[in-house]
Amino acid sequence: MRIDIITVLPELLAGPFSASILKRAKDKGIAEVHLHNLKHYGLNKHNQVDDYQFGGGAGMVMMIEPILNCINKLKSERRYDEIIYTSPDGETFDQGHANHLSLKENLIIICGHYKGIDQRLRDYVVTKEYSIGDYVLSGGELAAAVISDAIIRLIPGVLNDETSALTDSFQDGLLAPPVYTRPADFNGWKVPEVLLSGNFAKIEEWRMEQSLKRTAERRPDLLDEE
Repeated sequence: MRIDIITVLPELLAGPFSASILKRAKDKGIAEVHLHNLKHYGLNKHNQVDDYQFGGGAGMVMMIEPILNCINKLKSERRYDEIIYTSPDGETFDQGHANHLSLKENLIIICGHYKGIDQRLRDYVVTKEYSIGDYVLSGGELAAAVISDAIIRLIPGVLNDETSALTDSFQDGLLAPPVYTRPADFNGWKVPEVLLSGNFAKIEEWRMEQSLKRTAERRPDLLDEE
């Protein structure tokens, strides 16, 4: 998989992609993430990428030409499955979206800034719009990192234990059950006996019960969706 991220602040994304699972995916040759500085496609001698909005109002708007020039260059080199825009008013990104996108080959993510991008890009160029929550960030870079991480970790071969991703919260519409490790008794705080029993059928039954209980307590909306 290849993800191309268009941003005015590529330095914000250098850290997340140089460590942990994302770095491992890159080192294994399983996934590539390329950062594109939008200012390299800016207009005039000032490398302008934003301008005042028509109709007046506070805040600048990211211009069509720099973004489209960058996208067209990328599209001249390969085919892209989706062109994603990160925006507070996009569809809320969830595990289902991550699963779907993890099956794609090439993605472009546009990081918004200021008052956002010219609406005509959203009307005619962007194919998917995602929000990572009901709040506003200074820019779309952190959202792009979240989306990329959620997608890449699902690709076979990225995680050491491929079944790990399949048992994450939300994969089956439920929150994950509690987990424990050694010691089995710490200051009188004990691990549930069933997990020490070796009876894997009973363990799976317990885990399902705990997932349902935790989801009902913390995210009952997930149960309402079924």
